[in-house]
Amino acid sequence: MSPPVSGAGPSLGTGRDKSGPNAIRRLVSRVCDGATAHGFRSSFRDQPGETGVEREIAELCLAHVVGDSNERIYARSDLLEYRRPVIQR
Repeated sequence: MSPPVSGAGPSLGTGRDKSGPNAIRRLVSRVCDGATAHGFRSSFRDQPGETGVEREIAELCLAHVVGDSNERIYARSDLLEYRRPVIQR
């Protein structure tokens, strides 16, 4: 297990939570100089495409909307059992 990163999580003493909308951006910036959260997501999207994972599963792993509004009405599964092995690679 990785050690905790300083600055991630609740702020001790202030009562403020540091997990706001820019928390991931700040964390990535601190840990990997010059890296961006978008870069991580882009790299993650490339890997499933290169290893034969279906496009729909890869997009759902990134929490992207898949299909048009009519298709989404009937496709109610989150396909978790298919997404889990992709994310755990």
